[in-house]
Amino acid sequence: MKAAVLFQKGEMPQYVDFPDPIAKNHDEVVVAVKAVAIKHLDKSRASGKHYSTLKLTQKESVVGGDGVCTLEDGSRVYAMAVNGMAAEKAVVYKDRMVKIPALLDNMTAAALPNAVIGSAMALRFKADIQPGDIVLINGATSFTGRVAVQIAKYYGAKKVIVTGRNPGSLAELAVLGADEQVSLLQDDTQIVEQLARIHMQTPIDVVIDYLWGHTAELLLSVIKGDGSFTNQIRYVSVGSIAGDLIQLSAASLRGTDLQLTGSGLGSWSKKQVGLLFSDILPEMFELAAAGKLKIETISVKLENVAELWDLEVSGGKRLVLSVG
Repeated sequence: MKAAVLFQKGEMPQYVDFPDPIAKNHDEVVVAVKAVAIKHLDKSRASGKHYSTLKLTQKESVVGGDGVCTLEDGSRVYAMAVNGMAAEKAVVYKDRMVKIPALLDNMTAAALPNAVIGSAMALRFKADIQPGDIVLINGATSFTGRVAVQIAKYYGAKKVIVTGRNPGSLAELAVLGADEQVSLLQDDTQIVEQLARIHMQTPIDVVIDYLWGHTAELLLSVIKGDGSFTNQIRYVSVGSIAGDLIQLSAASLRGTDLQLTGSGLGSWSKKQVGLLFSDILPEMFELAAAGKLKIETISVKLENVAELWDLEVSGGKRLVLSVG
C-alpha cells in the first residue's frame, strides 16, 4: 500500500510503499482510509518534541493518528489508529470508532475530532462548564480555538471572550459566537487594562488557554485577588504555542479561588475518554452535519504530503489529506 512514512524524527514524511497493516487481536480491525487531518499534534509527535514521544525509540512509521475510514460493510466511521493513519489502509481500535452521519463530508469528519478533543474535553471535564459561565479562550483564532468558541456557547456560556493576534480572524469569531475580542497585538499594559475591565464587569469563570507562555502570565495577573472574596475560576491549559514555562506568583494561588489544571493526553480518565466516543463526538458530528458547528478545511492528496507537511495554514483552517 501507499503511505506517508516518517523515517527519522524531524524529517518530512515520504509518500512510499509500505507493508499492509495486520490486526493483531480481536480489539482491532483493518480499514480503508479516506481522509486524515494533519494537526499540530501530528507534527509535534513526528518531530519528537511532544511529551508523549520523549521515551519512544525511533523507527519508520506511518504518520497521523486518526481519520475517516470505511469498514468491510462500507460504513463510514471516524477512528483512531493503532500505528498510523495516513495510508491507504490502517488498523484501528474497535472501541475508538464513531459512525459518521450521512450528511457529513469526509474532510469535515476528519478535521473536527481533534478540535473537539482539544475543546470539549477541557470545557466539560476540566472546567466543568455550567450554563451562564463567562468563558475566556486564549488563542481563539486557531482551528481548535474557533471550535471552542462554538462549543462553549453550545454548552451554555453566557459570554465568550477571545484573544488572538490576527485581526481578521478575531473579527470572524464574532460570527461564531464570541462576544468580546482582545487583540494580543496591543502592548502588555493595554492587554491587562482591557482584560481587567472585562473581568470587573463580568467576572471570568473559565479560561481555556491554547497559548500559555507570557499571555498566561498576563491573564493570571488580571484574575489575581486582592484579599477580598473572589469567584471560582477554572483555568485549563490545553496548548503552549507561546511558551512552555511561566512565572507564577504564589499570591495568585493564595489570593484567588483558582483551579489550575490541564487537558491533554494522560490527563483524562478512562471513563471520560469513553464518553468522548459514546457521547461527545457523535453529538458534535450531528451538529456539524446540521450546519450548527462550522469549520473550514483545505483538502490535498496523500501523495503530496512531503511538499505540504510544513505548510502554514492561516485563517483557522485545517489541512486534510485525501486518500484514494
